[in-house]
Amino acid sequence: MSYRIAPIDPHAHLFEVTLTIAQPDPQGQRVALPAWIPGSYRIREFARHVVSIDARGGDTRALRLRKLDKHTWQAARCDGPLTLVYRVYAWDLSVRAAHLDATHGFFNGTSVFLRVLGQEHQPCEVWIEPPAGDDCAGWRVATTLPGAGARRHGFGRYRAADYDELVDHPVEMGRFTLAGFEAGGVRHEVAITGRHDADTARLCRDLARVCAQQVRLFEPHTRRAPVERYLFLVMAVGDGYGGLEHRSSTALICARNDLPWRGQRETSDGYRSFLGLASHEYFHTWNVKRIKPAVFAHYDLQQENYTRLLWIFEGFTSYYDDLMLVRSGVIDHDAYLGLLAKTISGVMRGPGRRVQSVAESSFDAWIKYYRQDENSPNAIASYYAKGSLVALALDLTIRIRTGGKRSLDDAMRLMWRRYGRDFFARREGLAEDEFPRLLEEATGLRLDAQIRSWAYGTAELSLVPLLRAVGVEPGFGPGDQGPASLGAKLATREGQLTITTAYTGQAAQRAGLSAGDTLVAVDGLRIDERALKALLARRKPGDRLRVHAFRRDELFDCEIELDAPPATDAKLKLAPRPGARAARLLAGWLGGSRPARASRAP
Repeated sequence: MSYRIAPIDPHAHLFEVTLTIAQPDPQGQRVALPAWIPGSYRIREFARHVVSIDARGGDTRALRLRKLDKHTWQAARCDGPLTLVYRVYAWDLSVRAAHLDATHGFFNGTSVFLRVLGQEHQPCEVWIEPPAGDDCAGWRVATTLPGAGARRHGFGRYRAADYDELVDHPVEMGRFTLAGFEAGGVRHEVAITGRHDADTARLCRDLARVCAQQVRLFEPHTRRAPVERYLFLVMAVGDGYGGLEHRSSTALICARNDLPWRGQRETSDGYRSFLGLASHEYFHTWNVKRIKPAVFAHYDLQQENYTRLLWIFEGFTSYYDDLMLVRSGVIDHDAYLGLLAKTISGVMRGPGRRVQSVAESSFDAWIKYYRQDENSPNAIASYYAKGSLVALALDLTIRIRTGGKRSLDDAMRLMWRRYGRDFFARREGLAEDEFPRLLEEATGLRLDAQIRSWAYGTAELSLVPLLRAVGVEPGFGPGDQGPASLGAKLATREGQLTITTAYTGQAAQRAGLSAGDTLVAVDGLRIDERALKALLARRKPGDRLRVHAFRRDELFDCEIELDAPPATDAKLKLAPRPGARAARLLAGWLGGSRPARASRAP
């Protein structure tokens, strides 16, 4: 398969792609654009961005092209090579699709490269062409697609073993900042697009420590990364956050102020968050790109691929992302425990954890987690956040019961040896019901009951006794809300105090208030966020308020009987506590208590 992609009109945000099929199906070749991208479990309908498409035969004669469904076309019979020329509108500034303007171009293969049905196993080559015009002079290319004559970071010819590899290497083109470091015996690069003042020396040094720590987790003997080269593609914007994993790279989007700047000595909350994001996506190099659910061993890119195991593949990754920061010494124990307390508090505030298990959340990701609405906090559990706490509970349970001799790390290494190392040769994945037996094999412990309760049920996790047993003392202080609660999540939108979620069974919902209602007055006085907070601080549970609100353009009033804030609104703090055995378990879990210091430029 031969592809050619050119940014033909950056101002109109158009890529033009030419696909030449050497031996098309003699009955009429069918082609399709994927409906979703692996790692983001929602049908995206990328074909909706195809602006035009034409076909011609080897004699350059135009051929009839019939559309069969929303993302599939079939060409008329053709003896010789079949060529398709199509244009793709690229104006999605995210890590999932494609974006093009006069400042840069970015694309994932699933957004721009048609799949030749029946020939996905064939080798592919792709010519990446530069834009024309002086506006785009000096552009370079950043990708981990293997070169085939193209110089590193240059436009030209690249190759892939098959379609799956072709679409698993995102491409950035433009005037990006490029920096690099060594970790796990291979070259890692960071390409930053967008205006920024990042201290790339510090960024590379911190990322090098995190990456090396992850390599040591999976390959403690060889300490060799599973790639020939790795690339962090970073889009710096005014406000943004997100990432998507690939087999030897990741696409990240972040707020430019979250990147470290020259002279910054402390680790800001924003930078810590960025490092956690980068750590998360890098961990996916093993867990999800090579260790996979069996159903992901061969993706069906035209429809949903269901699994109940995302709590392992996303949840465990969410557990290890910050854990790798503290084990590598990039952050200290106190900072890590602060991040962990925040995760626990966030999960405990969500009523949905009592309604949906993380296994059910994994299965329903396509219609629920990735398509959240105002009732989602009441109805769903996050297989990311709660899944990370399931991993925490399992890890601590194993460490406590084995006296620190075994841990969840052993299970990760066993999955890596059994499924990950040779994945691209064998294409085998973890069966839906296999993990309990694998965990027992790795640790010697049978934890079926805990997995059934924590991952496949909605029971509360036993985190407090587990944390205490490893030397971490949970403490609870007053929350931010005050002594009384409306039982609703609110936000100021266009200057108006609006209910975003009315929690199930709590005060606002019982009074008849709903998401989208705008509060205008309480007890005859105009209300805003600050005034409401002050009012609730002076009231107690059981007090009644007369509320005036708009629903759409209709004014109504109701009486609310205030609740006590849920116990989960108490502010959680985690702190190390003395004890010889607990101290050993804590050190084995988090690593040595080295203080995190700002990295200096070499």
